[in-house]
Amino acid sequence: HTEYVLLVKNNYVDSVREARMCLIYRTLVWPYRTLHPSYHNRPLASTVVSEYIKSRKYPMWTSFFLPYRFVQDDHFGSKHFNFAVDHVNYHVLRIGCFPFIKYHFTARNVEDLKTEDLIWRAITVVNLGIPCALYGLAATFLITQTDVIVVEGKKIPIHFLIKENW
Repeated sequence: HTEYVLLVKNNYVDSVREARMCLIYRTLVWPYRTLHPSYHNRPLASTVVSEYIKSRKYPMWTSFFLPYRFVQDDHFGSKHFNFAVDHVNYHVLRIGCFPFIKYHFTARNVEDLKTEDLIWRAITVVNLGIPCALYGLAATFLITQTDVIVVEGKKIPIHFLIKENW
């Protein structure tokens, strides 16, 4: 009986979370993506970061900013998740800090990151995203290095706060 109650509770929590994400997506994200004429011509963020990781020969760790205006944000709403690039799995911490998406990749084994993802989402909602916006604003002044990767024939800048040794 206890397992059934936990299953129902987890399904309810997942349903509520999905409903909130759907509401945010439909009111804020979908109109922009639908009305912006060139949005669907941009490469997916997942494709860009995969190509970048491959170009770096699968580093153990990397952290960078990807400008929103160059990609389709197919990781919208995800904060902490597994991301496979060929044979290597990464734990990704992803924060939207306008005008960028901040990615932090660490090569690790696949793990269940649902709880951590939920915690990071809750923190973002509770603080109304203000620290994220301030981080993005500060990053525009603190970026010290920019690399460019070509994906689908488009040059995509990837920004760093500090130069990475590779």
